[in-house]
Amino acid sequence: MTGHNVLSRAGIRLAEASEHWFPDAFAFSVIGVGVVFAAAVLGMHQSVADVAASFGRGFWDQKLVVFAMQMVLIIVSGYTIATSPVVYRLIEALAALPRSGRGAVGFVALFSMLSSFLSWSFSLIVSGLLARQIAARDDIKADYRALGAAAYLSLGSIWALGLSSSAALLMSKPPDNLLKISGAIPLTGTIGLPQSITMALVLLVASFVIAVMSAPPEGDAKDARALGVRIAPLVFGDDEPPTRPGEWLEHSPLLTLLLCGIGFTYLGGLVATSGPKALLALDTYILLQLLVGLLLHWRPRSFVKAIGRAMPACGGVIIQYPLYAGIMAMMMDSGLAHHLAVLFVRISTRDTFPVIVAAYSALLGVFIPSGGAKWLVEAPYLLEAARTLQVNLGWVVQIYNAAEALPNLIHPFWMLPLLGVLGLKARDLVGYSALQFVVHVPLVFMLVWLLHYTVTWVAPVGVTP
Repeated sequence: MTGHNVLSRAGIRLAEASEHWFPDAFAFSVIGVGVVFAAAVLGMHQSVADVAASFGRGFWDQKLVVFAMQMVLIIVSGYTIATSPVVYRLIEALAALPRSGRGAVGFVALFSMLSSFLSWSFSLIVSGLLARQIAARDDIKADYRALGAAAYLSLGSIWALGLSSSAALLMSKPPDNLLKISGAIPLTGTIGLPQSITMALVLLVASFVIAVMSAPPEGDAKDARALGVRIAPLVFGDDEPPTRPGEWLEHSPLLTLLLCGIGFTYLGGLVATSGPKALLALDTYILLQLLVGLLLHWRPRSFVKAIGRAMPACGGVIIQYPLYAGIMAMMMDSGLAHHLAVLFVRISTRDTFPVIVAAYSALLGVFIPSGGAKWLVEAPYLLEAARTLQVNLGWVVQIYNAAEALPNLIHPFWMLPLLGVLGLKARDLVGYSALQFVVHVPLVFMLVWLLHYTVTWVAPVGVTP
């Protein structure tokens, strides 16, 4: 077949297999509940009633409920920004740049990875909208599945090695239990490590090459229409004039200026007291994104309409995130997470520790797909073991970050916001993202092992040995 290579043939076969065999994201989450439930009962000798009670408590865990709401707000705020007139025109301009289907896939992949290094939440939504806009073009034919998988690299490649890293941000000002083990680790000692930057560059290049080479040629590409997706033009603004006095405020920028004035005053004070990195905290970033979206729409009515158009993309998040909260609670309450951590640490030596940490982090990420929450589970054992073995603690954080992104490539949990934007199902993307996974796993393990020998031990400051 003209235009095909080994990777494109592998991509097509994996895409076809995933479309046939991979379950819907909701089914995947329910299967996860069943696997962890069985492991807690049979492996940890817990009673069925106790494990079920843990699931029920976890389902309404306040932190995860808040997190689910944060994800919904990320989707709607990202959508409001993207559908504002100025950003809409920018997305149109960017979408017009690629000259071929494969070029479009590579362009989206590069955009999603570079933007995710700064903010995964912005990257996930805007990359999805960019992929949509490219797919709407008539002059090139890009495979919509490959475009979607390229957009998903915002959460499956280098994002956790950059400013989006929950673990790195957390360790710059850790909770008391971690402060006693490692002390505070500045960002220069985690994402600023030369070894971490080297790893990010290697993964960036590898991901880009795989995305471009695995995309099918235009003759075999499935566009959105072939997948049953109708891509309507992005709608922005609101040209309807007010028809009654009560609607005047909805069309006036006064309320926009009032709310943005209060919100930006708060954010300015936060930056003044805690520095610019305060804006990288997820809740603060979401507030900033909402305010920017409101400001770009200028009139409240236009902003509210944009939010309404974004809501269909939130359904999967609303129902499935609580299920993963229940999974996390079952693992924590039964001692399964602790047991796995102790087991992995016990079999480690200084030479094997990086690969063991990577393997454990990737495995646990299948069942606890939340970077910050999972780090709080792992960190006490991993950092204590790293101190004993004299492995650089900041490098341990980055090993965790690199491995933590691996299961995202095949896990529908993080796909949900993007799937809502694209109008696809997880099985549509998994074939191409699984190809990235197959390459990334050995590559990440090799990098964390080799680069480990170039990182020197630095004793934590202010911590008693």
